[in-house]
Amino acid sequence: MVIEVSLAFAFGAMLCWGFGDFFIQRCTRKVGDVESLAFIGIIGAIMILPFAIKDLHLLSTYNLLLLLVVGIITFIAALLDFEALKEGKLSIIDVIIELELPATIVLGFIFFNESLSALQFLIISSVFIGIILVATKSFSHIKNYRFFITPKTEGFLGWKAKLEKGALLAFFAAISMALVNFLMTSSARQISPSITIFGIWIITAVFALFFVWKREGFSKLIKNGIKFKWIVLAMGIFDTLAWLFYILATLKNEISITTAITESFPAIAIFLGAWFNKEKINWHQWLGAGIALGASFALAFLV
Repeated sequence: MVIEVSLAFAFGAMLCWGFGDFFIQRCTRKVGDVESLAFIGIIGAIMILPFAIKDLHLLSTYNLLLLLVVGIITFIAALLDFEALKEGKLSIIDVIIELELPATIVLGFIFFNESLSALQFLIISSVFIGIILVATKSFSHIKNYRFFITPKTEGFLGWKAKLEKGALLAFFAAISMALVNFLMTSSARQISPSITIFGIWIITAVFALFFVWKREGFSKLIKNGIKFKWIVLAMGIFDTLAWLFYILATLKNEISITTAITESFPAIAIFLGAWFNKEKINWHQWLGAGIALGASFALAFLV
């Protein structure tokens, strides 16, 4: 029963992240990266406050320092994530960010003593086949296949590559988000889910508001918040719910399995990106997304 509830939370996180990333991309392009982070922090803190009040007695000096460290890392990871979403295609960036999965699994192995069966490893590995297909903008003859367009590497072993715009940012965001996954889970298990999210969102909002204030003041932030209030509100709600569901899922279930299941969110992101943003998705990218999505569902229902 506990596992079934954890799976429900994992799929809830998947759905909320799919919609959340769609609104994050729209919001960052309209109001900016740091500004979007500030809005998420404010909205999320207000949402979680009623639940966090009852757990405030759990805060200690050590726990406050832990939340501060996690908050700073979350702020950095989110900036990388938002910048990638702003520059690239939603449906492509989201799947590249799935590279956070192997890093999260490694952290789970090392610090939570988790392990994977051969079947689980096989299913999770298939996610990366989809990631390669989706991350690659075009395939031509192998001699024209280009990973990095620079004078030094062009023609290296006859391989060339053309990456999607924002792909490298998405890669670094994925590694950073894996660390956030691990630290948030650790904090939630040690303190509480509500205090973890509330504390990290407060820290994120403070850092973001400080940068906004130093750069241009708050007048533009307030004006954009009013002008794009529905996009801002949807972004904050979906992103906060996604993290809450994710943390609740990892309380009783392995972080590696939970993270793999939540990687199904590109199914939502691809539909929204293609339908509303009119993004052009090649057939092999659709195939790659289908493989990654199918593997995540298989992990939940077949293993």
